[in-house]
Amino acid sequence: MDPTAPSSPLLWREDGLPQSSLYGDVYFSSVDGLAEARAVFLAGCGLPERFNGRFSRDFVVGELGFGSGLNIAALLDMWRQTKPRGAKLHIFSIEAHPLDRDEAARILAHWPELGEAAQVLLDHWPGRARGFHRVDLPGFDAVLDLAVMDVIEALEAWDGAADAWFLDGFSPALNPAMWREEVLAAVAKRSAPGARAATFTVAGAVRRGLQAAGFEIAKRPGFGRKRERLEAWLPGERVTPPRPETLDVIGGGIAGASLARAACAEGLAVTVLDDPEGVAASGNPAALVTPALDAGGGSRAALYAQALARAVALYEAEPGAVIAQGVTQLATGERDPLRFAKVAEQDLFEPGAMQVTEAGLTMASSLVIQPSVITTVWCGEVVRRRVAKLERESDGWRLLDETGELILRADRVALAGGIATAKLLPLPLKPVRGQASWTDAPAPSPTAFGGYAIPTRDGVLFGATHDRGETATDVRPEDHARNLDTLAKGLPDLAASLAGQAFEGRAAIRATTPDRMPLAGVTGDGLLVLTGLGSRGFCLAPLLAEHLVARLLDLPSPLPRVLSHPVESDRFDSPVTSNGV
Repeated sequence: MDPTAPSSPLLWREDGLPQSSLYGDVYFSSVDGLAEARAVFLAGCGLPERFNGRFSRDFVVGELGFGSGLNIAALLDMWRQTKPRGAKLHIFSIEAHPLDRDEAARILAHWPELGEAAQVLLDHWPGRARGFHRVDLPGFDAVLDLAVMDVIEALEAWDGAADAWFLDGFSPALNPAMWREEVLAAVAKRSAPGARAATFTVAGAVRRGLQAAGFEIAKRPGFGRKRERLEAWLPGERVTPPRPETLDVIGGGIAGASLARAACAEGLAVTVLDDPEGVAASGNPAALVTPALDAGGGSRAALYAQALARAVALYEAEPGAVIAQGVTQLATGERDPLRFAKVAEQDLFEPGAMQVTEAGLTMASSLVIQPSVITTVWCGEVVRRRVAKLERESDGWRLLDETGELILRADRVALAGGIATAKLLPLPLKPVRGQASWTDAPAPSPTAFGGYAIPTRDGVLFGATHDRGETATDVRPEDHARNLDTLAKGLPDLAASLAGQAFEGRAAIRATTPDRMPLAGVTGDGLLVLTGLGSRGFCLAPLLAEHLVARLLDLPSPLPRVLSHPVESDRFDSPVTSNGV
């Protein structure tokens, strides 16, 4: 048994039913759990009728108590059969004591009729790390955000507004904390006008809590041995503002590519524009996907942990993108072993994902990827034009070149051109020049040590220089020598074997901010901005791009509120003038 794995919150009774070892309650009705889910939660929230005839093309469902995923599998099965054309389902669920995939598979096997709906959940089963987990559910036009944390913390962190709530915690008699008035008030606060909620219990405390939160309630005939169940609803009706149809993304590096992918996933028509002489690090033959290590375990550490998990899932889904998995961070200072131990103990990462070894810290899920595979697939065909000016129109934006000639029009625009973003919008960005070196010599396993050495498809890449304030992109022999000297400090044998060789290389310009935190936000005039990613763009960009697209379309963000705050800034509040930015 893996000593790093948490103990299971589940035990199996002699009658074959799964029971919570923490609360003593069963996970589903002994009569028929699927029939109960359909009668209590789906019908209780007025589904599938409420999928149609709405102002919004998206439908948002919240759930207290993810458990085995049974309710969500039943929902997915219904959604695929009855959803409006072009609609997308956004699911938010909370689980303080998550099951592992095999436990869920044993439970869901009771209902083979769920078929692909159960299988897609199992194939993309969320992790157990503390925090938010975004999970794509391909083939169902649906996405799941699972919050692994206390219910109140999760509800306060989520920024969505649900159209329906499945209130499915364990029995109020056995788990009263899930049903207290504070929780039900938070549910109401995270509900859209006209939202409906359903639950199996009619306990007095639950009824009173829902009414105090503003819900109207009604008892309905119960399922199985339960005489009654409860339905609740809020007054009003969700009104959704007009939705943009097109997004132009300026920048073809990993930030722009991530925005293009996230926007396309939400049904927007996307065009990516990139400077013909672009200098993004995405042009290198290999790239590291690693988090910034923060022994403090606060919001910065949580942001990088969640971003890494999301980036890894998306990169692994692209055929041919991953070159290697697993990266060792060498201990190079006296304090490193203690720092590494604190990182490895954090529950922000999956059990066993961070392990201290004699060499340093092994980051099991970190990747080496081939950037061109990602940017090619996510960007699509790129318009190779330099955007020199933006002009606001009543219904969108005009993108102009240096001569004032119109390049394109779009409903919305995203700025993701790295350091060049500062030419279009005043931002506190500073350039850092970095030159990487590579050769066709055999590569070691991926290693970081202040510098790094990672495999490419044909050999080894190492570096990189870090020159603040420089913007020149010429490849310099002296910088190859500097990279070799850095390599010798971490992997002296490899450096010795490469001495005297001729290296290929490339210089790229990173964009950094004074506080080293990325910039991800929306200006007063609706421009999306994603830049300032420094040397962690391949880790941060996919998650932050989804956050920005959610902001644009008024959808639930995958980022908890406490994590979105450090990357958003009131620097974005200044409107853009009609004369440009």
